[in-house]
Amino acid sequence: MNKWKSVMLPLVAAAMLVTGCSGGNNNTSSPGAEAPGGDAAAATAEAKQEHTFTALLDNNATFPYSKDWPVWGWIKDKTGVTLEVQTPSGKLAEALNLAVASNALPDLMYMPNRKESNKFGQQGALVDLMEHMDKLPNLTAWMKQYPDEAKAALSADGKMYMFPNQGFGETNRMIWMYRQDIFEKEGIQAPATYEELHTALKTLKAKYPDSYPLSVRYGQIPDEMNTNMTVNYGTGEGAYYDFDSKEWRYGPTEDSYKEMVGMWKQFYDEGLIPPDFLSLQTKQWQDMVSTGKSFVTVDYISRVDFFNNAMRKENPEFSMQFMAPPAGLAGGKQLNPYFHYMEGGLTVASTSKNIDDIMTYMDFFYSEEGRTLSSWGVEGETYVKEGSTIKFKPEFTDVIEMRKQTGLQTSGTYTWIDFNAHLSLFSDDLKHAYEEAVKYDPANMQPRPAFTEKENEVISITGQAIKKHRDESFAKFVTGSRKLADWDKYVEEINNLGVDKLLATYKEAYDRVQNIQLGSK
Repeated sequence: MNKWKSVMLPLVAAAMLVTGCSGGNNNTSSPGAEAPGGDAAAATAEAKQEHTFTALLDNNATFPYSKDWPVWGWIKDKTGVTLEVQTPSGKLAEALNLAVASNALPDLMYMPNRKESNKFGQQGALVDLMEHMDKLPNLTAWMKQYPDEAKAALSADGKMYMFPNQGFGETNRMIWMYRQDIFEKEGIQAPATYEELHTALKTLKAKYPDSYPLSVRYGQIPDEMNTNMTVNYGTGEGAYYDFDSKEWRYGPTEDSYKEMVGMWKQFYDEGLIPPDFLSLQTKQWQDMVSTGKSFVTVDYISRVDFFNNAMRKENPEFSMQFMAPPAGLAGGKQLNPYFHYMEGGLTVASTSKNIDDIMTYMDFFYSEEGRTLSSWGVEGETYVKEGSTIKFKPEFTDVIEMRKQTGLQTSGTYTWIDFNAHLSLFSDDLKHAYEEAVKYDPANMQPRPAFTEKENEVISITGQAIKKHRDESFAKFVTGSRKLADWDKYVEEINNLGVDKLLATYKEAYDRVQNIQLGSK
């Protein structure tokens, strides 16, 4: 303990923003639903023997860590556990590297993504949770209930170094949005296809010549934008798994991708998107939307309230609303990409002397009781029940303020949450957006297989070379510096960079995970 303190105490709390919009599954079951694990009560009772564990947790500038948050007392009441918390004074990655290098590890560590946890786990710094499933009955049941999420938490060798998260990733949803007030004013129907979108944008351009009716912050989040565009055309922004043909494919060489590029070229040629859309940053994009220079966009779902709350102070008619994603191909599906999962989570140090007790403690969070506590807090203190409905008390009207006051859903206080808790505090517009968005989820979440060190080399070298050529070619095709008539030559060029090798790498990693039997250890 003293050794850990001597290394970690300099890592005191400082503002460090980790975006809430940074992916979890859609989760709409009520807090009163049956728990996935039947041993929750026994596990909780056993955990009530008091323990103190050290923990390195993430910190958020919006709601910086506080030892006085009520959530810590609520957790202790249920589990008997007190966390002796430190937060990084700089970047979380630096604090983690320092802790691992010094071998002065806290019992629990929050890691920002699975790549980091797999790296440290394979170095021997973290516990393989699969070896402790006898202490994790609720997690075992949860894994059976959510096998895709469970497999996404595995390392390349079938180990699990991070406790999986679910529910909170809903904040990562990306959707199409449009100025409903402007569309209604001009008598324009919300488009259901790219052809209808094209027509709507041309109509808006004619009525508002100084506008660029469609804008996206491509320059800030290009990978997300590529994924949003390609899912509309039934393809992928890179390597993707085709669930119909049961094979890995490379989207940017497919004819449907070419169709997408052709449509965006039309948008560009006709001035329907900004001429600098490929480098458009967040501030530029926000200014265009807020000043009526743009009427359709794609971004994280929380932007509905972001724009409406700010702009209605000056213009009460301003109405940014959810728009169903347009289908790109004739007869194609209207889909949004599946971004609503979360990569970060808690890990257990292999040097801890409290491993068994920590497992019992963490298993509580996969019980229905743990999920309700993590999501809503404590009945009578933060929420009330009205029949089968659960509601926050009237004093809680805003998600951010609720988290600041209670510490609920902050780093180290949850693994599995009921997103209805967040949803209940959203505006009617944002609630509507969430309710509509789930109708356009893909049938399957794209696999996120873990790679070996050798496979990561292929991804980082071959994959990056391919991606660079894809991005450069997309820019050239859209802006007209390269003709779409050269498409076949482009496909040959990109294939020669090693597309087959890249797809084989994804296939090998995916097949390896599929062959793992959860709970077999």
